[in-house]
Amino acid sequence: MNAARRAPFLIVETGQPVDSLKRYGRFPHWIRVAAGLSAREVVEVNAERGEPLPVADGLAGVIVTGSAAFVTDRAEWSESTAGWLREAAQSGMPLLGICYGHQLLAHALGGQVDYNPAGRESGTVFIDLHPPAFEDPLFAAMPSRFAAHATHLQTVLRPPQGATVLARSEQDQCHAFRWGANAWGMQFHPEFATHHMRGYVNARADCLRRHGRCPRTVAREVSAAPQARQLLRRFVQHARGTAGRPGPA
Repeated sequence: MNAARRAPFLIVETGQPVDSLKRYGRFPHWIRVAAGLSAREVVEVNAERGEPLPVADGLAGVIVTGSAAFVTDRAEWSESTAGWLREAAQSGMPLLGICYGHQLLAHALGGQVDYNPAGRESGTVFIDLHPPAFEDPLFAAMPSRFAAHATHLQTVLRPPQGATVLARSEQDQCHAFRWGANAWGMQFHPEFATHHMRGYVNARADCLRRHGRCPRTVAREVSAAPQARQLLRRFVQHARGTAGRPGPA
């Protein structure tokens, strides 16, 4: 158990915040703080810039950040990262993909990612849980409906074979899924605070208008999402509890 607690978490960086929010640091910092991890408990790799991903052995778990990139562009770094995630998921490594990371994990495991026919989803949205979520290690203690922050154009249109869809929103039918015992994707951003979300609404104002939304209204309706934020700490607790256990045969 002591060895499991000492093992670091890998945060795979797949993109950068919008310029107006860079004063708050990069995505790995936002995630680390929200997850309650100290700097010494985390290893960061910038996959978008081509930094090599490590051997997964010895990691407590892996968290993949969001990005302004599109999975459907099939960038070389993205496809390489998808291959690494596929192997890690198949080994039983605890994984959590956030937004782009959620989509990339789904793609890696054979799901379909593309533009959401319902258009851009942005702002504080309400997440509704499907019945399987109430027996899920991360979502079981969550209320059936809770607020979360989201900003995305693409989505998981078809989850990977064998995945369990855990949550939806009004615009997105697959806001969270679990594959196997230890791999999760979340379309929403559990690491976002209200200032992050408002910053993204302002940065994507023109896109929101093109999709028939009023940026001022979306920004005004941004509210705290503490329950969604708790999911990061639950993932850390789950990963610490499974570290060192053998993966699927």
